[in-house]
Parts: sequence; C-alpha cells; structure tokens
Amino acid sequence: MHVYTRLACFVGGTLFGSFGLKLLSSKDAKKVYTQVTAAGLRMKDSVMETVTTVQENAGDILAAAKDLNEARAAKEAEEAACAQICDCECECDCADEEA
Repeated sequence: MHVYTRLACFVGGTLFGSFGLKLLSSKDAKKVYTQVTAAGLRMKDSVMETVTTVQENAGDILAAAKDLNEARAAKEAEEAACAQICDCECECDCADEEA
C-alpha cells in the first residue's frame, strides 16, 4: 500500500508539473509577466528618483553644516586671539565684541 501512495504522488506531481508548465508558458501568462515586469520597472524608476532627491538634499545639508562649522571655528579663533591680545581691563574693540 505504501508503494502505491508514493507512485500516486509521483504521477500526480508529474501531471501537475506538466499542466503547470503548459499554463506558465501560455500567451496569457506571458502577458501577465510582461505587465508585472513593466510595473516593477516603473516602480524602480520612481524609487530611484526619490533616492536621487534625498541624496541631493543630504548633500545640500552637509554643505550648509560644513559652512556653519567653519564660520563658528573662525569666530572662536578670533575670540581666542582677541583674548590673548587684550588681557588688560581697558575698553577696547575686543571687549565690546565679547559683551
């Protein structure tokens, strides 16, 4: 009985595979594959446009952050130089800028 069950499964699988192969290679199936592939390509193009936009925005933000840090470092360097030069308690331009 066990042999017949295996044989029946083999025959059923073979028939299902043959029928499935015919079904998957039909003209209607090829049309569906084409439509799905075209939709996938459109989705890929849309995603790539979004990725490009995000990359451009990230580049702009990075450039602005670098400019901000350079300006801040220059200001701190100027304040440090002024503090070294102007150790007296007199009223000078450096003291006015710090206040």
